Amino acid sequence: MRRLTLVAAISVAGLLSPGTAHAADGVQGVDVSNWTGDIDWNKARDGGAKFAFVQASEGVDYRNQRFDAQFGGASAAGLLRGAYHFAQPHETDGAAQADFFVDNGGNWAADGVTLPGVLDVEDNPYKDKNGKNNCYDLSPEDMVTWIGDFTRRYRERTRRHAIIYTTTSWWKTCTGDSTKFAKNPLWLARWGTEPGELPSGWKKHSFWQSADKGPIVGGQNEFNGTESQLKALANPPAEVTVTGAAKSRKLYTITLKNTGVHPVTDVRLAGRTFGGQKVVKAGPGCSFSGTAVRCLIPKVNPGHSLRITIATKPAKTRGTVGVNVTVGSVELSLSAR
Repeated sequence: MRRLTLVAAISVAGLLSPGTAHAADGVQGVDVSNWTGDIDWNKARDGGAKFAFVQASEGVDYRNQRFDAQFGGASAAGLLRGAYHFAQPHETDGAAQADFFVDNGGNWAADGVTLPGVLDVEDNPYKDKNGKNNCYDLSPEDMVTWIGDFTRRYRERTRRHAIIYTTTSWWKTCTGDSTKFAKNPLWLARWGTEPGELPSGWKKHSFWQSADKGPIVGGQNEFNGTESQLKALANPPAEVTVTGAAKSRKLYTITLKNTGVHPVTDVRLAGRTFGGQKVVKAGPGCSFSGTAVRCLIPKVNPGHSLRITIATKPAKTRGTVGVNVTVGSVELSLSAR
């Protein structure tokens, strides 16, 4: 399997090594909730904020009544914005809370300004009310299952990996320091002058919350990368996964699957047979002559696949035959004996 990136992919998992103190010229941002109240977003922007995370929901029965104003206000002021969900793992399964989150502000939009949604999992703040411990009375195994259910459903609904907000101590205690969520960007909460130790599942953090209050409104945060990389997290590149198979000496298939979040258009495939065989049929969207084949795929939508089939007529019954295929920067060699 090979991946063709039609727009240069940029890593957004973070560029600094664990425990590195934040740089003075880092990409600053904030996080807010209903408790933050009305916000002067232009002032926040002028104070250096480039992004904002806004609480959208909690459990399956709470939606931030100020969400629309806060989320829309951040965007109107020119900030990238993302929504977050405060988990209540003891109330329902993770998938149900992911659905509630997506339906109440946490959906991702391919508008270039919306960051992936956030799952906020941390110490239970309602121990006096719900009688649960810091891990909501879930075992590490059950907590990992809950988080997995939430993140899988969020990806099913949005095609994005949810960002996970947590602390290292909570993650170690309540998930057993699980390493199963490395694909999810980490938003690390640790108030102080440096991020400190990371949970074992991540080599780098993407965001760091360094304080709950500061010179900019709300919680104080930093993106672990450049502003262009932050924008790439909001607007990831189009991607196509390319696979191929030799079904027989006479039949070859190449499958293109859009694994990204944007449609891809005008994908070009070029192939040439080897081993003394000619192309007798190819498609869809292909032309051929002798040993050469060329295909133009007008469009592949996100989550969709297209299979190209190449039929050949070998000149001999023995020996290795096949076809070499190029799709963008991806090269495949399919052979049969």
